Amino acid sequence: MVEWSHVVMLGFALIFLGVLLVFAGFFFAVLGKAEGGRVEGGGVILIGPIPIIFGTSTTLAIVASILAIIMIVLMLILMFLAPRIWGGG
Repeated sequence: MVEWSHVVMLGFALIFLGVLLVFAGFFFAVLGKAEGGRVEGGGVILIGPIPIIFGTSTTLAIVASILAIIMIVLMLILMFLAPRIWGGG
């Protein structure tokens, strides 16, 4: 059985890691722009089952799509396995 306090702490740790990654990305983007480098970006917004894919280049849009598919598959696996792992059903 999993202690829920550990799950909550893991959640907070992941949120903190995400915030750190956002700040690091912003910091490196500013540094790259100051040195004359090229900054690119892309992402996926899921509204229900409809994905909205955007990017500054086709390559980044494809990479964002692949990462979104991987995350959706992981989410579905966790949704169906979590009750069995943590004793909910």
